[in-house]
Amino acid sequence: MNEDLFLDLLSGNLLYLLGAVLLIIVILKGIKIVPQSEKYVVERFGRLHSVLGPGINFIVPFLDVARHKISILERQLPNATQDAITKDNVLVQIDTSVFYRILEPEKTVYRIRDVDGAIATTVAGIVRAEIGKMDLDEVQSNRAQLITRIQEAVETAVDDWGIEVTRAEILDVNLDQATRDAMLQQLNAERARRAEVTKAEGQKRAVELQADAELYAAEQTAKARRIQAEAEAYATEVVAKAIAENGLEAAQYQVALKQVESLTALGKGEGKQTIVVPAHALEAFGNAFNLLKGGK
Repeated sequence: MNEDLFLDLLSGNLLYLLGAVLLIIVILKGIKIVPQSEKYVVERFGRLHSVLGPGINFIVPFLDVARHKISILERQLPNATQDAITKDNVLVQIDTSVFYRILEPEKTVYRIRDVDGAIATTVAGIVRAEIGKMDLDEVQSNRAQLITRIQEAVETAVDDWGIEVTRAEILDVNLDQATRDAMLQQLNAERARRAEVTKAEGQKRAVELQADAELYAAEQTAKARRIQAEAEAYATEVVAKAIAENGLEAAQYQVALKQVESLTALGKGEGKQTIVVPAHALEAFGNAFNLLKGGK
C-alpha cells in the first residue's frame, strides 16, 4: 500500500516537473532577443512571416522559426580589379572598393543567393560601361565624378535586393607599360613645348622693353633739342629786340665788352706776361670807348 502511494506521488511530481520544463521551453522558444547589429527573418511553415528588429520579440513557439540572422553592419567587399577600355581605346585596370549594408533582410535572403558576388559582378559591369564613355584624360582628372556615377548606378541595380551602397571608391587606375611610356613621351614633349613658349615670350618681352627704352631715349633727346631750340630762338629774339630798340651800336658795344672781358681773363693767367692783341680787337676797344664817351 505504501509502495503504491509512493509511486503515485512520484508519478504526479514527475508530470509536474515535465510540465514545468515544457513551459520553460515554450517561453524560451517564444522569446527572441535580437542584438542591436542584427535582424532576424522569421518563417512560419517555411514561408516568410516577419522580420524581428533589435530588442525583445515574441513569436509563436514551434510554429515560427528565426531562420536567418542577418547582420546590418556596414560591410566592405574585397578589393577588385577590372579591365576596361576607355573611349580612346586605352586598356586600363581599375581597382575598386565598395561598402554596403543590408536594410531589408527579407529581400536579401529571398532574392539573391550570394550577395557579395552579385554586387562585385554588378560593380565590374558598371565600371566597364562608365569607363567606356570617357577618354583616359577624363578618367584620371574626373575621378570624383566617375565614382559618383558608379555609386548611383550600383544603387539602382541593387535596390531590389534590400541593399544600400554607402560608398564606392576607385583606388587606382593602372596602365600597361607601353601606354605609360607613350604618356611619358607626350608629357616630356608638352613640357618642352611649354619651355619653348616661355622662352619665346621672354625674348618677345625683352625686345618690347628694349624698343620702349629706345623710344623713351629718342623722346627725351627730341625734348632736349626742342628746349634748346626754343632757348636759342628766345635769345635771338632778345638780341633782335635790343638791336631794334637801341640800334646797331648797342650790339657792337656789347661785343666789345665781351672781348675786353676775355682779354682781361687771359691777362690774369699765370706765366703770361705778353699778350698779343689782334688789330680788330683794338678797333673794338676804340669803338667801345667811343660808345662810352657818347653815352656820357
